[in-house]
Amino acid sequence: MSVCIAVDAMGGDHGPDVVVRGAVQAALARPDLSVALVGDRGAIDRAISTSDAAELNGRLEVVHAGQVVTMDDSAIDALKRKPDSSILKLVELAVAGRADAVLSAGHTGAFAAACQLRLRTLPGVVRPGVAVTIPAPHGAFVLCDAGANIQAKPHHLHQYGVMASLYAERMLGIERPRVGLMSIGEESGKGTGLVKETHAVLQADGSLNFVGNVEGRELFEDRCDVILCDGFVGNIVLKLAEGLAEGLVKTIGDELRSESEDVRARLGAGLERVWRRHDYSSYGGAPLLGVNGVCVICHGRSNEQAMQNAVLAAQRFVDMNLNKAIEARLAR
Repeated sequence: MSVCIAVDAMGGDHGPDVVVRGAVQAALARPDLSVALVGDRGAIDRAISTSDAAELNGRLEVVHAGQVVTMDDSAIDALKRKPDSSILKLVELAVAGRADAVLSAGHTGAFAAACQLRLRTLPGVVRPGVAVTIPAPHGAFVLCDAGANIQAKPHHLHQYGVMASLYAERMLGIERPRVGLMSIGEESGKGTGLVKETHAVLQADGSLNFVGNVEGRELFEDRCDVILCDGFVGNIVLKLAEGLAEGLVKTIGDELRSESEDVRARLGAGLERVWRRHDYSSYGGAPLLGVNGVCVICHGRSNEQAMQNAVLAAQRFVDMNLNKAIEARLAR
């Protein structure tokens, strides 16, 4: 069965060229995948002319949108003031059944709001959450929420635990994922009021494999497979982890420059392998769990490879039919 992924061509820090080339490469890798590029037709056509889109044989569509939501725009206000934005046009394709999944590296708040307002949430879901896969020495773990809901309540985090556990099972192949709650100490009495109340709610749900509070230093120590927090904390954790990984690789690379050519060659190859294991772009985008559709949020700095992997990940999200599993679990 062919799957259509609608992509916000105007989103991201690098402009339409990178987004379009990444989407085209994804479609070239999968003959059962088609792509709808949404945004300024002139800019998209110019980007297409520098890509291999001619080889797609009709599996590429351009949908014009005359406005763009910028990073300076307020999320909700922008949706009202810019009805012809690429983000709204993107989501409307899913509402109309013309796209099986939507993907954007643009304004996260506006995209998440548009998905929630237009597609609505799944039955029983109160607030959607962004589930990000973070690479670690022992494998990978899922962080939820990474920025969709910065004023979370205990029942929101409980639902994130349910949805992110199902996601970890199906996407990462982890049987009965261990769920941890982000806090400043392992003891149940540690943390904010939100953390303490959430701890009790999670502990009361026997269907979750809840392992208790988890401190920041334990995230990369194979303590849990799913980590829960509000979107404010989650976004900080995510960006700190990305910055630290990039900073360490850069520092090591700088030190290697003072070594001999032979040492640089041997250690440089090892450093490249380490970076590949910890490169966020290899996981593509992050799904907005809880909406009645497949919505994938990409990092604003996504390069061509990251966009390609994000489109391919969106296709996998469609194929895994995660929403039906979430509905069934919440109904119980």
